[in-house]
Amino acid sequence: MIRIEVRDEGYLYNIYHLVKAFYPSEKVEQRIGGKMTWDARITIGGQWEKSFDASDAGDPKMRKYLLDREVYEALAEERSHGLAWGILTGVRPTKLAMQKVEEGMSREAFISWFQGEFYVSEDKAGLAYDIAVRESKILRRLDTDQGYSLYVGIPFCPTVCSYCSFSSGSIAVWKNVVNTYLNALCKELQHIGSISGGRKLNTIYIGGGTPTTLEAEQLERLLACIDESFSRDHLLEYTVEAGRPDSITQEKLQVMKDHRITRISINPQTMQQRTLDRIGRHHSVEEVSNAFQMARSLGFDNINMDLIAGLPGETNEDMRDTLKKIKELAPDSLTVHSLAIKRAARMGQEKSVLGYVKDLEEQMKNPAQMAKEMSRMIADTRAAAEGMGLEPYYLYRQKNIAGNFENVGYAKVDKAGIYNILIMEEKQSIVAAGAGATTKLVLPLSVTASCGRNGKMTALKRIENVKSIREYISRIDEMIERKGERLWR
Repeated sequence: MIRIEVRDEGYLYNIYHLVKAFYPSEKVEQRIGGKMTWDARITIGGQWEKSFDASDAGDPKMRKYLLDREVYEALAEERSHGLAWGILTGVRPTKLAMQKVEEGMSREAFISWFQGEFYVSEDKAGLAYDIAVRESKILRRLDTDQGYSLYVGIPFCPTVCSYCSFSSGSIAVWKNVVNTYLNALCKELQHIGSISGGRKLNTIYIGGGTPTTLEAEQLERLLACIDESFSRDHLLEYTVEAGRPDSITQEKLQVMKDHRITRISINPQTMQQRTLDRIGRHHSVEEVSNAFQMARSLGFDNINMDLIAGLPGETNEDMRDTLKKIKELAPDSLTVHSLAIKRAARMGQEKSVLGYVKDLEEQMKNPAQMAKEMSRMIADTRAAAEGMGLEPYYLYRQKNIAGNFENVGYAKVDKAGIYNILIMEEKQSIVAAGAGATTKLVLPLSVTASCGRNGKMTALKRIENVKSIREYISRIDEMIERKGERLWR
């Protein structure tokens, strides 16, 4: 048992996640406030205790930063190892790199600064900088002021994978509701299109869930609605997350081809059959290859594949075998995720039911060994991607991620997923439709800085749809009204 005590609630978030990064399998007790002569204290099993204080720092933000450094240094010494991303707990480390790239900082200077400020490893600092440079070049193609992107959410899957925490449901349960859901979704899309006529639509991303759980005629209806509601004059990318190979048919692929979809994903997560069976994917390795080759034969020339490193029970040898099979297919982009166990995921909840969770718990008991194994997997995936002519182009992190690593997207030079970059860098507004979808508006603010120089800043405004499928359907007019009142203002 580990206990964290903090003087101020604002200190707790980062300290908690740093502790969990070093002790992923331990339970953590938290206490805020009380009579304290220090800012924070951590007690581990009654055998190790240390207090931290940054009261010399007058600025609250600096005080929090200094506490994070003190906590990290103490835990790294106690555990005899550091973390790849140092004290950074956020999901977007490349945003810091992007700022420095835009300021003209050199790669060498950035790596030194990133290591010194945040204890990030040299390898990860270099990776962040290189990705920021590539992102910057791609983003120049977009109109960040008058342009926007569209996200369309389909919250249905063939089955719900045990590691998944997204708001999606099994199609077997929701089959009779799909057409009603599409009625509501098309109504929202038509409204978005009607109030966005003066804007330039740069990318469309249909995700979920698994959009290809829709029947071919349902997919046709959705794509036709989008075609009728939005102009393609400025469209640079149109993605459908085909995802599960057991949901892909030639008829559905032809519908997508007819509607000029430019990018699709066919996601195996692993090419190890025993792992697929254990995580609830319910498709075969052969189905992955068949779906991919079917898409190629129909002319799809931008296909992404997703993999997950660190799935319970898998070794680095398993990952190497998976990468070998992926290389034979030669996707245009590859997204490699490090496993993250979230509270909403069945893998994190049904420990007594899912046998493979025992493997995960064993891995987490030795975080140093787990980090070492994950490091090998990450290194092998990077080398394999390079061997396929793919370069890293976007990166993000998640809470509770195995080994404190990251998720990286690799792509051929002209096949990077623009929408993926926009999600991470938040440089352009993304308008979202569907159950559980969140609109993020990047709004410009004209300001005069205290130093007297005129500058341009942005504010991020969120508009959220309800997560429940049934509530989304019954409250669709309310979802539309929210956007009607606040969109583009």
